[in-house]
Amino acid sequence: MAADPVRHAAGAGARPPRSSAPHRPAPRTLTGVRAKSRPKEDPERLTTHSLVVRDTVAQIEARVANAGVIASEPRFWTQVRHAALLHDTGKIAEGFQRQISPGGPVWGQRHEVLSLAYVDLLATAAGWSDAERLLVGALVATHHRALHPSASGVSLGKASLAQLYNAQTDWAEAFTRTPAPDGTEIVQVPRTLHRELLAWLAGAFAADPPPSTPGEPTLADRARALLERLLKTWQEPVNPEHGLLTVLAQGALTLADRAGSAHTRLQTHMPLPADYFARFPYAPHPHQERAARTEGHLILVAPTGSGKTEGGLAWAARQLAAMPGLPRLVWTLPYRASLNAARVRFQHTLTPAVGERTADIGLLHGTVAHTLLTQAVEDDCGLPSGSATAGQARKARVRADAMRLFAQRMRVSTPHQLLRGAVAGPAFSSVLLEQANSLFVLDELHAYEPEIFGRLCAAMRLWERLGSRVAVLSATLSPRMTALIDDSLTRPVTCHRAPPGTSPARHRLVLDDTPLTEPGALDRVRDWIGQGHSVLVVVNTVATAQRVFAALAGDARAVAPNDPYAALLLHSRFKNRDRDLLERALLTRHPERRPAERTRRGGLVVATQTVEVSLQLDLDRGVVEAAPVEAVAQRAGRVNRRGRHPDGPVEFRVHRAHSHRPYEAGAMDAAWDALTHLVAEGADTLSEQDIDRLLERAYATEWGEQWEETARKARDEFEATFLTFTDPLHDRSEFAHALGEKFDGVDVIHRDDVDEYRARTSGRNGDPLLAAGLLIPLRYQVLKTFDAHYDRDLRVHVADGVYDPATGLMPPAERETIL
Repeated sequence: MAADPVRHAAGAGARPPRSSAPHRPAPRTLTGVRAKSRPKEDPERLTTHSLVVRDTVAQIEARVANAGVIASEPRFWTQVRHAALLHDTGKIAEGFQRQISPGGPVWGQRHEVLSLAYVDLLATAAGWSDAERLLVGALVATHHRALHPSASGVSLGKASLAQLYNAQTDWAEAFTRTPAPDGTEIVQVPRTLHRELLAWLAGAFAADPPPSTPGEPTLADRARALLERLLKTWQEPVNPEHGLLTVLAQGALTLADRAGSAHTRLQTHMPLPADYFARFPYAPHPHQERAARTEGHLILVAPTGSGKTEGGLAWAARQLAAMPGLPRLVWTLPYRASLNAARVRFQHTLTPAVGERTADIGLLHGTVAHTLLTQAVEDDCGLPSGSATAGQARKARVRADAMRLFAQRMRVSTPHQLLRGAVAGPAFSSVLLEQANSLFVLDELHAYEPEIFGRLCAAMRLWERLGSRVAVLSATLSPRMTALIDDSLTRPVTCHRAPPGTSPARHRLVLDDTPLTEPGALDRVRDWIGQGHSVLVVVNTVATAQRVFAALAGDARAVAPNDPYAALLLHSRFKNRDRDLLERALLTRHPERRPAERTRRGGLVVATQTVEVSLQLDLDRGVVEAAPVEAVAQRAGRVNRRGRHPDGPVEFRVHRAHSHRPYEAGAMDAAWDALTHLVAEGADTLSEQDIDRLLERAYATEWGEQWEETARKARDEFEATFLTFTDPLHDRSEFAHALGEKFDGVDVIHRDDVDEYRARTSGRNGDPLLAAGLLIPLRYQVLKTFDAHYDRDLRVHVADGVYDPATGLMPPAERETIL
């Protein structure tokens, strides 16, 4: 917190009388200057922390190397190391040292601003160019806060440095001699301590210490002058490439600072072995072989159940050998609710590090990750008396948890968390830096609305500039989608499609004009259940899923009264811990059928579109509501998944939906028209060729043309607004918030869980991760449906309604809701 402009504007009359002699603290040497309040028994020294952060930069450089645009700046990593040594030098101030002492008083200033004085001194001593002085100064100044507020003046984060330090700031009082409550003055940086720090820094930089000359500017004057230059330099738009390099350098410094503070080393082990393809336990499909031979960007289109995931991993393994440094692998999925299943799958199928039982796979999504990353950028500057011990310990755990996400070399994520790094400005620049020299596998890319699809294409273009490579996997990519991906990337994009016959005939497609909720449709499901078939019912809204489940669950349980998983419901509105249990139950109860398995499995699964991604389920019969072509094909992929059912192709019935929600009406009409023509033409197998014909017909419509136009416009506008980096040091928290509303939704807790949530997140042992299981994902648009309100104390939305572990969250009153 900086000096209060209002207090300074009031003049000296409000100040307590000062003693003629300044207050002189007990002599302090450089070895006694601390950077942190932890560990309690021996807080980390400033010099130790500076060296640790500099050494951590070397780990980051080893991972990212000179990939992409970074290669255009030969001194990139040198400048980051300079900033690492200087970033916390302002903590030498007596006000900061008192603040981090147990129960110490709040200083009220930003240490990184005082650090600018040492940037100025060392730049002169080491003979840096003026450009390097300004860049290192920018990194040091902004490793906790933005330099400028947002262009609109709206900020959802903390005040920028431009707002904290202005014409009303009394710089001498802030950083030279500060009034003490007893009427004396505190000398912030005694001369002998200052000279000791300069000598240490000069040794670290292999330079001569700056000479002391009569009449030289004070540290406060140097800090003010350099901050004013930085504010002026970065006020107006800058060259986009220079801006991007600045954000990446800032990301490298902030990542090194957080990882160094948490004493977390970046992992070097990659769970995906370079010879992954050679380890295939079966003869690979042709499309997998082609993916494994592809160099550069990839589009892989293959039927559900034909090994797309393995093909994507084989592609990634091939790229590892051709890229510099230690590339990272990021696997993205459209639905947050699907991430954990993918993570578990990778944990148990990829290679653990020596001494580990399972592969260490990161998981980044939702409120928990956002909370971890947000709190991790807070500095350990002490807390008011009475809360310091528990609060600082909790912050240390949060920082360590957040840094673990950065340490891992393989991560499962939603694209939203990746885009946040580009959109949110200084607070999340580390997220953007980690996207350099990476491999991105975008799984089920078809599932996004055209606006989000376009934004992801803009992100692909940025990733390419960062030296990264992209693979897109799907069973259902229309020609318009593949063309837009290819147009968005500069380097060649290789597209492989599974050859005809990759999957055997699995389905007999039947169209039904009556809604799935009609008595006749439900009776047909009951008949199948009674015959011992396992039945998948997929509908388009949570409310419909809950009603259908209530109508049919009893029938499934009556057939198998001793089976606790005879009837299962899956949608997005479960607590995380309950959803994890449901997913395990689903995979245990309905795994892929073995080649020699002949029995009927029985059981009922009712779900929304959340079942379409990552879950390798296999049921005997399918009944679904009409949806866009891609969704219908994905739903079919969970029925007779590999064509091993003893009856041969099984019935897959598509009912006309009574409402287009949550999809666009045009998409629903185009899909139904395409399905109708397919059946009329005598095709009913939903083979790869049938799905291609469906996609081609659906996207050849006026709706398809509008889809492409919307996606292209979204791509270009997103790139122009957020990915040009002409104002890289401005606050952009408002844009990140808006992105979250549009893209990723929000996590809530049920009102009955408030006390448990508070107990898990507060107190000496509180930690956001401990409360993750209580969170329920919702879209912003439906918060009112559940009378949700934001609890500022808990920093989470609290929702009303009825919650049951078997059926999930239902509104306080019966209301039709989506997703």
